[in-house]
Amino acid sequence: MGRIFETRKATMFARWNKMAKLFTRISKDITIAVKAGGTSPESNSALRRVLQNARAANMPKDKVEAAIKRAAGQDQQDYEVVLYEGYGPHGIPILVETATDNVTRTVANVRMHFKKGGGNLGASGSVGFLFRRMGVFRLDPAGVDADELELELIDAGLQELGEGEGEKGEKQLILRCLFNDFGHLQAALEARGITPISAESAYVPNDLVHLSEEQATEVLKLVDSMEQDDDVQQVFHNLG
Repeated sequence: MGRIFETRKATMFARWNKMAKLFTRISKDITIAVKAGGTSPESNSALRRVLQNARAANMPKDKVEAAIKRAAGQDQQDYEVVLYEGYGPHGIPILVETATDNVTRTVANVRMHFKKGGGNLGASGSVGFLFRRMGVFRLDPAGVDADELELELIDAGLQELGEGEGEKGEKQLILRCLFNDFGHLQAALEARGITPISAESAYVPNDLVHLSEEQATEVLKLVDSMEQDDDVQQVFHNLG
């Protein structure tokens, strides 16, 4: 059983549109979930997960309901989830997860971000082997016995459990499982009456690379540029 040690993940740069970007990302996740499994959270575990994330992000209820209604409509476009791989400055591998209704536009934009940021877009499989796709659950640690919970969830696929922090520095418990066990772990938490603060898939690096502050800043500028793109959902790297 592994223990999680969180590393620097967020960029150093304040983004005025951060909240709007987060709501756009969640709205796309709602569309994808509704298209795949319908509008009922009770029978659609993917939608149930996205709604948890919406609450954690303080997304207004009316925006959530509007997103579900749009997703169920005949005219709502479909989004294709596409993963792009490449290298940033100083050879840092980067995975860019997108949700797009126009792959031609998206790949051109991703290539442009890599080029302007001192990196390059690679072929499929060029850096993916350096990451593991995992399910990541964040919990409020209040009233939770972490050691006991860890033992209880091993059979549900729990791989790693550790401590981390939220956006405002609040303490959180972080649980990880292999992505194929995502549904099992989600169900096990629900059976115990535990509602995660957030739950999502993530590409976790097998190893971390440490750079100087100046070099790290170059990489994080590229990550920041990617994250501001409307088609980009998440960006993953192995910068420690």
